Amino acid sequence: MAHAPSPSSPQTVLVTGAAGYIGSVLVGLLLDAGYRVRGLDNLMFGGQGLLAYMNRPGFEFVNGDIRDQQTVTAAMAGISAVVHLAAIVGDPACKAEPDLAKTVNGAGARLLADTAIDANIKRFVFASTCSNYGKMPDPTGYVEETTPLNPVSLYAELKVAFEEHLLNLGRPSFEPVCLRFATVYGLSPRPRFDLTVNEFTRELTLGRKLEIYGERFWRPYCHVVDLARACLLAVESPAELVSYQAFNVGDTRENYQKLTLAGLIVEQLPETESLISYVSRDEDPRDYRVRFGKIRKALGFTITRRIPDGIKEIIEALRSGLIVDPDDSRYTNRRSVSTTAT
Repeated sequence: MAHAPSPSSPQTVLVTGAAGYIGSVLVGLLLDAGYRVRGLDNLMFGGQGLLAYMNRPGFEFVNGDIRDQQTVTAAMAGISAVVHLAAIVGDPACKAEPDLAKTVNGAGARLLADTAIDANIKRFVFASTCSNYGKMPDPTGYVEETTPLNPVSLYAELKVAFEEHLLNLGRPSFEPVCLRFATVYGLSPRPRFDLTVNEFTRELTLGRKLEIYGERFWRPYCHVVDLARACLLAVESPAELVSYQAFNVGDTRENYQKLTLAGLIVEQLPETESLISYVSRDEDPRDYRVRFGKIRKALGFTITRRIPDGIKEIIEALRSGLIVDPDDSRYTNRRSVSTTAT
């Protein structure tokens, strides 16, 4: 793995969606590793996630939209690598506003890539998703990077389309890397409680009844810090290992059914077991268990946190009062108005 730049000549990384759930973690990791960071975000969900970095040497912020050519061109000046996180994130958000999703996740993403190429920026890291796999052809098996993609939502369709665009460019001077993220969880400078692990933990910590649908369908999970670490790794790794490659990001041990997730929360909150009920659902458009051997073997990536760790930190954050109102709309991407989620 490549090493971080020397303090005398730091490289500058552009992070789109810098104020978002993953971006606000990644900015800190990059700064700690010796990079300069330029964050680009339109702040539709606010900028609190970046406040701690505003007085850090090497950090600068651009308030703007990835769909605006002038903004993107200016943001690319002097950049050595791009990590593209900005998007309308998740199936519900894209379904609620499909036209917005298409312009941001489609046209905006292509504008970024085209501008990066024009600016002679080599490394372009794209945050994709394991939702691209849709439903496993074999309900007892696993999917991996060579498995045909089967998007069953607009969110995944747009991710797949941009992956295909990047990986088929064939430009030797351009180094796109597609990271297919597992379902994320855990605490971030920009908290979210519309994610399965975080939402379930919030409900039970607050003593609420929890009704779980489709409890036996599979998903992989990965802590927000580890997904950010994978972005840093993709920036630093040699081109021969990552260029024009897609990697699942997570750990094969971290595939769970919702039923199991609920059980792990109850282990830490045993008094809440009676609050949980299950609603049978015989069919779910998404059901996939994922293997993560490629990123481990090729890049040496391993996770540092597992589901019980994320549950514990959410419980502690809520019980301590650090998060005053976990039902606040700023902690969710499920909005009824137009958003450019990061």
